[in-house]
Amino acid sequence: MEEKYKQQPANCIKVVLFGPECTGKTTLSRQLAKYYNSVYVPEYMREYLQNKWDNEGEVCVQEDLLSIAEGQMKLENELAKETESVLVCDTNLLEIKVYSEAYYSGSCDPLIKKYALENTYDLYFLTYIDILWEADDLRDKPEDREGMFKVFQNELIKSKKPYVLLKGDKNQRLETAIKHIDKLLKNN
Repeated sequence: MEEKYKQQPANCIKVVLFGPECTGKTTLSRQLAKYYNSVYVPEYMREYLQNKWDNEGEVCVQEDLLSIAEGQMKLENELAKETESVLVCDTNLLEIKVYSEAYYSGSCDPLIKKYALENTYDLYFLTYIDILWEADDLRDKPEDREGMFKVFQNELIKSKKPYVLLKGDKNQRLETAIKHIDKLLKNN
């Protein structure tokens, strides 16, 4: 059962976009995958929760998170087989852990927590909140963007994950990310 949350070995560099909602992660993931002629792993949580909202009119409950984590890792492990250069992950289990703890009084399923910390990435790109907020069916904390950003940043620091802060417009973020990925590729 636990294997569902574990990364499979891959012959590529893995980077993950990490940060609060509505900070440009999906846009940048797509741009980076296109730039490197590679693939990106979409955010399974968004698809899962949008379907739940559309079909049942319900929001996320903590019991959904194991299914979301399983779906995210299934996507990541499948798509990692399609590249030998860079796999760009729109999110990962560490992000699910952060949201679980933020929304459910510090609680996180032990399996999500375990693999959120054990699964490894070459670099995290922490996305800052200087992107304009865009409301949709799922986004719900426009008034607490700074607080959520700090939670994400503190998680990277606490878990000793390598990260680069991305600020500025789409072009600035893309240039910064490319510079850091190119260094990883050169040293790989």
